[in-house]
Amino acid sequence: MMKHYILSINPNAQYEWEQCVLRDPITAVRPELASLIAEAVENETGSYLVAVNIEVKVLEKALTPQPQKVAVDVATVSVNPQPSEMVA
Repeated sequence: MMKHYILSINPNAQYEWEQCVLRDPITAVRPELASLIAEAVENETGSYLVAVNIEVKVLEKALTPQPQKVAVDVATVSVNPQPSEMVA
């Protein structure tokens, strides 16, 4: 059984569980590995000793844009700008 997922790694994520996320590329649902293994044994009732082989091939890498810091000159920023014209 071949499945494709999107792996997102962000060590700066706000929450620990968002630092490493595996998602379906179409539905964005996180896979439940136990359900995938149950599919492999055709969901037949019973207890199984299973070997799970995970082979990872990177098909494409999309870089996440890093937020850029913008320098602001506080002296040129007006706190209370006045409208130059009144609009009726």
